[in-house]
Amino acid sequence: MSSLHDFYRHFGSNGPLVSPLGLGTVKLGRNQGVKYPSGFELPDDKSALELLALARDLGINLLDTAPAYGISEERLGKLLKGQRQHWVIVSKVGEEFIDGQSAFDFSATHTRFSVERSLKRLNTDHIEAILVHSDGNDVHVLQQEEVYSELAKLKQEGKIGQFGFSGKTVEGGLLALEQGDCAMVTYNLNEQEEKPVLDYAASHGKGILIKKALASGHICLAEGRDPVRASFELVFGHPGVTSAVVGTINPGHLRQNVEQVAAVLG
Repeated sequence: MSSLHDFYRHFGSNGPLVSPLGLGTVKLGRNQGVKYPSGFELPDDKSALELLALARDLGINLLDTAPAYGISEERLGKLLKGQRQHWVIVSKVGEEFIDGQSAFDFSATHTRFSVERSLKRLNTDHIEAILVHSDGNDVHVLQQEEVYSELAKLKQEGKIGQFGFSGKTVEGGLLALEQGDCAMVTYNLNEQEEKPVLDYAASHGKGILIKKALASGHICLAEGRDPVRASFELVFGHPGVTSAVVGTINPGHLRQNVEQVAAVLG
């Protein structure tokens, strides 16, 4: 069985060692208003525990969650009991998912409330990284709102390790990395507009998580070329990338993804 243990890398210059593949946990907590082609049931605790155990066996130690992912944080808090020390957790602030709708709040008060709540839900006293869940107005959020300065205070207090930004624009990504530790960006076979953010991260020792790494790139491939392999070749071909987050709850898909990443990095 392929494993990612040999390919751990630092999440930014001072960050923890993380696996090149992270497990996104939106599907553990929310199945309404999500952008997936087909509907799905939330896995029960047994299935979720088996998925986490498999991820660990495959060498994955990075988990990505958020308050906007429904009950994902609460479930992880219970599921990780007794094994918290084996995981690097990334959560977020800024977006809430209420009654099927997203709502955003980037105030200092809400930022602090959100982090304290995440700590409680995750049953931990420290979260390795917190990202701002942007509403798309990246530069405004970073320059006009209080969220980043409050995260810097929470970092000083030791409640969070690193802070950064999950945005949608190059300008936002660059600004976020100048002032923070890390960023989450979209980068795949179809969308490479945010590559300058990866370039900046590579030259400044910042951490980069990739979202939507496997966004269907089938259309731009020659026949017979595996889209998953090609996606990971693109993503890990860039020296700025720390880890790609995949949100599967399918054990077979998770194994396949790990095999492909190990092959690309090996």
